[in-house]
Amino acid sequence: MDTPVYLDNNATTRTDPRVLEAMLPCFTELFGNPSSMHRFGEAVGAAIRTARGQVQALVGAAHDHEILFLSGATEANSTAIHSALRAQPERRAVVTSAVEHHAVLGVLEHLEKTDGIEVRIMPVDRHGRLDLEAYRRALRPDVALVSLMWANNETGVVNPVPELAELAKEVGATFHTDAVQAVGKLPVSVAGTGIDMLSLSAHKLHGPKGIGALYVRKGTRFRPLLRGGGQERGRRAGTENVPGIVGLGMAAELAARSVAEDADRIRTLRDRLEHGILGAVGHCFAVGGEAERVPNTSTIAFEFIEGEAILLLLDKAGIAASSGSACTSGSLEPSHVLRAMDVPFTAAHGAIRFSLSRETTEAEVDRVIAAVPPIVARLRAFSPFWDAGRATGQAGNFAPVYS
Repeated sequence: MDTPVYLDNNATTRTDPRVLEAMLPCFTELFGNPSSMHRFGEAVGAAIRTARGQVQALVGAAHDHEILFLSGATEANSTAIHSALRAQPERRAVVTSAVEHHAVLGVLEHLEKTDGIEVRIMPVDRHGRLDLEAYRRALRPDVALVSLMWANNETGVVNPVPELAELAKEVGATFHTDAVQAVGKLPVSVAGTGIDMLSLSAHKLHGPKGIGALYVRKGTRFRPLLRGGGQERGRRAGTENVPGIVGLGMAAELAARSVAEDADRIRTLRDRLEHGILGAVGHCFAVGGEAERVPNTSTIAFEFIEGEAILLLLDKAGIAASSGSACTSGSLEPSHVLRAMDVPFTAAHGAIRFSLSRETTEAEVDRVIAAVPPIVARLRAFSPFWDAGRATGQAGNFAPVYS
């Protein structure tokens, strides 16, 4: 049997063997508590300082103490949101977008209901690009926080975050970006920008699960989400996840070494995959394909069939992909991201996300290109909505009709 092809790297990546190697001593000789005032604790404290410097370098932070370790991006996003609102209680509004991850939207929805926070949700166009005019209109002196993702997890569409941050600073708002899908895929730097806080997650860049980081610019007013011990300079209580932190540090160092080179190679593979499928299958299109995207992501919407059925047949063929955000897989509702982009329901239900990594090979991409057309044809043959005659001459040039 052929080795399975894994193209679901936006959900999670395989831990790099070099990351695992760096982590292993943390389960044996480096087992001390970094808060302890003895040699066992000191050695572990040194390992954490190294990791903090590695993450600092990856995001271009000016100071290593601007890097705060926590359990992952969900906690990082929640910490950023709660901190900004508590630090400026006189401001009661938050600006975000309709295509944010649920780790942001869920928190804001809760605060809207329980604390009376006003949440201003910015629309996107059919390509997934933020409505800049609506954003400018939403920025008023009552805004405590702007939270906008750097790259979308489903479509890969990239926001002009440094420019968005500068606009937020004009009204004195704190600017946070969920950069989980950008860090390690694009050169990302907070230096010289108005970004106050940035979330990232280790397992999206070949690190371990259960660990992430929040960049907090020096001078940003901050309120801890978790209180108790004095870990992380009193900003996040709880004994540190040392193996995870060391793994994140190594993952960050590896990403920093090759991010530009990896991006070029992965983009070439992504485009090969996309063109191969679009050229062979009619009535499908790349969602957000005309916008700037991270190099590894291609979501293709196939009309008149169900994405879940495509995924099952792809899995039988030894190919792992996703029908959208892995966090909501299993839902019968189309993705909120695709709905915000006004993707027609007939296509939104058939959207498949292929996400590549630095481990993806040309042979794997060609295997997917060969597997997809017969799967789509088989499913459409059973679809009551599919009219085979409509496909004539449509291969590769289908343009969806938006409402």
